Amino acid sequence: MSSDDVRSDRRYTKDHEWTKEEDGRVLVGITAYAVDQLGDITLVNLDVKVGETITAGKAFGTIESVKTLSDLFAPLSGKIVAINKDLESEPEKVNEDCYGLAWMIAVEPSDRSELNGLLDAAAYTELLKTAGH
Repeated sequence: MSSDDVRSDRRYTKDHEWTKEEDGRVLVGITAYAVDQLGDITLVNLDVKVGETITAGKAFGTIESVKTLSDLFAPLSGKIVAINKDLESEPEKVNEDCYGLAWMIAVEPSDRSELNGLLDAAAYTELLKTAGH
């Protein structure tokens, strides 16, 4: 993995999801490491709707690949303000651009301080090193 795979403008979870603050909301997606572990993504199922509230640590959907099915966990609590509908018909976007076009949900955080509890790029890079990657 190159350092390119961990972006300094985001915060990360131990479940290999990223968050990025943008225009008062927080975008959520999965990291390049997660994509690498999953392989070719075949299905992204987001079990939430705009206007619903999510809770940090709770599943908000699933992602399926040729290798496995994994839950997607909310990195913070808040209200869903947008869902990336493109992923329903084009799940391969996650493989192509996990940090850009393949964001999954946008959240209006109920408590911004939750973001401080997430890993910064350096801490996430360390986590990957200890995982042997």
